[in-house]
Amino acid sequence: MIVFDEKVKLNAPVLVEGLPGVGNVGKLAADHLIRKLKAKKFASIYSKHFPPQVLIQEDGVIRLVSNDLYYHRSDSSNGLDVIILTGDYQGTSQEGQYELSDKLVELFVDMGGSRIFTLGGWSVGRIVEEPRVLGAATSLEMVEELKSKGVTFSTDEPSGGIVGAAGLLLGLGKLKGIEAACLMGETSGYFSDPKSAQAILEALARILDLDLDYVELEEHSREIEDLTARLTQEKPPMDKPDELGYIG
Repeated sequence: MIVFDEKVKLNAPVLVEGLPGVGNVGKLAADHLIRKLKAKKFASIYSKHFPPQVLIQEDGVIRLVSNDLYYHRSDSSNGLDVIILTGDYQGTSQEGQYELSDKLVELFVDMGGSRIFTLGGWSVGRIVEEPRVLGAATSLEMVEELKSKGVTFSTDEPSGGIVGAAGLLLGLGKLKGIEAACLMGETSGYFSDPKSAQAILEALARILDLDLDYVELEEHSREIEDLTARLTQEKPPMDKPDELGYIG
C-alpha cells in the first residue's frame, strides 16, 4: 500500500535508493542525502513483506514499519530533480523483494523518471581505510560515464552479483527502459560504515553535480575508528592456542 502525503510533479527525476543492507552503507548515504538536500517526504510504502512490527517513536507514538520516498527539486534550470528511497527494512522474502521493487519501478515510470541509482555496501571482510566505489550498470554507455567519475568496474568484484533491492531495481528498471546503476562502497561488513557511505555519496555527487558536505559522516567515521581501536587494544592475547577450550 502506497500512502501519499502529497502528489508531486517532477521534471524527469532521478531515483536514488538506499535501504538497509551490508554495513548499512546505502541507508546511511540516503539518510545523509535527505538531510543535506532538505528533501521532503511525499509517500510511504507499507507491505506484508516487511516484518510484522510497529516502531515506538521518542514521543511514545507508534508507527508501522515502512519504506519512504522523498523528493528534492533542483534549484537550477539545468539541475536534476531527485527522488530518494529509504526505509526500515527490505522485503523479507524473494517474492517480497520482487513485488516491492516492481511496484517502485512502476511508480517511478508513472512519475516520468529518467534514471535509477542504487547504493549499497560490498563486504570485503576487513577494515578498509580508503574504500573504493565499485559499479554495475545497465549499459556500456553508462559504465563509461561512471568510470569517468571515478567509479571502479571489475570483472570479478563483487562476486555473486547484487542481491536485494539494489540489484532488482537495476534489472527491473532495464526491462522497462530505465537506465540504472549501482554504486557499492567497500566495507568490512562488521558494523555500520559511514566512511563507505561517504565514498559512494562523493561519487554520486560527481555524477549528479550535487554540492554536499560530509561533516556528520566524517564525525561518525572517527567515532567508529575510536571504537574499533579500543576493541583491538582490549582483545585478550591468545599466546597459547593449545590451552584454549571450546569457543562458542
